[in-house]
Amino acid sequence: MGRPRRTSRPKLLTEVELEIMSTLWQLERGTVREVLAKLPKRRTLAYTSVSTMLRILEDKRLVRSRKDGKAYVYVPAVTKTEYEGRSLRHLAEKVFDGTPSAMVMRLIDDAELSTEELREIKRRLEEKLT
Repeated sequence: MGRPRRTSRPKLLTEVELEIMSTLWQLERGTVREVLAKLPKRRTLAYTSVSTMLRILEDKRLVRSRKDGKAYVYVPAVTKTEYEGRSLRHLAEKVFDGTPSAMVMRLIDDAELSTEELREIKRRLEEKLT
């Protein structure tokens, strides 16, 4: 008897799940071995751990897999942009009381932004206002 499949999508990934997803987004598709080889060097995981994590991400419907010879090939089911948006909405809702502008203001106040980054933020704000 297998474990039940999740039906809802989680709001946020764990640190390890995010590293694996980031690697898969970079690769666009990959086997367990390929994902393992591209993980940051400081992250020492066994082949079986990466395999388990990819299956968990598949259960969460964040990746899809297909059999290719003896190996499974994993492909992201959500884009990095989609996940970034979902994460930011969750953060704005849970930490900033549903006020995205408070989150943006905190980032502007706390982050050490370059002049170029501030100009880009200003440009995008001006686009939104027109």
